[in-house]
Amino acid sequence: MAALARSLYGSLLWTLTPAYLLRLWRRGAKEPAYRERLGERLGRYEYPAPPPRRLLWLHAVSLGETRAAAPLIAALRALRPDLRLLLTTSTATGWTAGHALLHAGDVHTWLPYDTPGAVRRFLRHHRPVMGVLMETEVWPNLLHVAQQEGVPMVLANARLSAKSQRQGERYASLMRPAAESFLRVLAQTQDDAQRLRDMGAPSVEVCGNLKFDIAPPPALLERGQRWRARLQRPVVLAASTRENEETPLLAAWRELPQPRPLLVLVPRHPQRFDEVAGLVAQAGFSCVRRGSWGEGDPPEEAAQADVWLGDSIGEMATYYACADAGLLGGSFEPLGGQNLIEAAACGCPLVLGPHTFNFAEAAELAVQARAAMRAADIRQGVVYAAMLAIDPQRNGWVERALTFASRHRGATERMAERIVGLLPAVI
Repeated sequence: MAALARSLYGSLLWTLTPAYLLRLWRRGAKEPAYRERLGERLGRYEYPAPPPRRLLWLHAVSLGETRAAAPLIAALRALRPDLRLLLTTSTATGWTAGHALLHAGDVHTWLPYDTPGAVRRFLRHHRPVMGVLMETEVWPNLLHVAQQEGVPMVLANARLSAKSQRQGERYASLMRPAAESFLRVLAQTQDDAQRLRDMGAPSVEVCGNLKFDIAPPPALLERGQRWRARLQRPVVLAASTRENEETPLLAAWRELPQPRPLLVLVPRHPQRFDEVAGLVAQAGFSCVRRGSWGEGDPPEEAAQADVWLGDSIGEMATYYACADAGLLGGSFEPLGGQNLIEAAACGCPLVLGPHTFNFAEAAELAVQARAAMRAADIRQGVVYAAMLAIDPQRNGWVERALTFASRHRGATERMAERIVGLLPAVI
């Protein structure tokens, strides 16, 4: 049954390959990296094969996973100075962030499309000694071929929501053999661990969440604090908003009494920057784009705008440091929310929407610690965030957020030790 399911799945993906490549090409109109090295998406490489069994392969799909992987990679290098990395990513933002993690002798490439031929060419070209997939990257053909090629696989910083578990159970003939193929699973929480065991993962250990170990860059924090000091009004950040969230957010924002706080609106996906700028204009708000003032401080006219559009990459710590309170994007539509840990580490109290199933335990712990609060919908969330931004007790929220972030650190060392323990003595 599993072989038949994989065959049908692989045939479907093979049929959809032209559509997949066309989608990448279209996305490349706004993010040019998607049009680069397209052959690698199909397991075809223009560079020579590295020495076999010398590379540790780590896959981080996008920006969030790549940032979470950064302290893990540093810890692995500290334990094994001879380590050479094969880093794969899937998105343009992940590619850019990943490139900064490379050392001499490392290899950086796109993760291949999950067809049997593409993943087999990828693995035979690079011959990694072991593979580490981050968080939720369970690909049936990739894991099956890795098992055939003798590449042991680890799922690190693993999470599995109840919703994803239900979806996986509908495709159990594909997903259960994939889960069963992992040598080790290093889960974020006890709930994640139990769901992964239920899906068939044979060796699961709870190690915590790597994202608690990401330290906000001091230069970005200082920049945000400097921007805030120049403003004579409170600041509310809408962090990593997703499609269908901005329109009701802006409508709720208009209902606030004057004078309103400054709204800093940062879309999750860069390809939506122009679209969101249009939504702000349609709502009748004046808008200044972050990209308009480069490396300097915001111009005088920016301080008078209704909205700042955060159209930059890698500056979330700056936005959090500038804000008095934040709204968590992805949590006001049934999308599962975004990483709230970075906000806490920057001392920015958050208002969460009702949908945080991707980070369920972290969200619940943050609410219990009074480092964040929960709103029923975006209208209530906007009111709560505006009130929190001017709350005389706000400093208490800030301190609780910082304490919450520091209390849960340590996953990096635990995961690095487990992974190094599985490596051969020489790679």
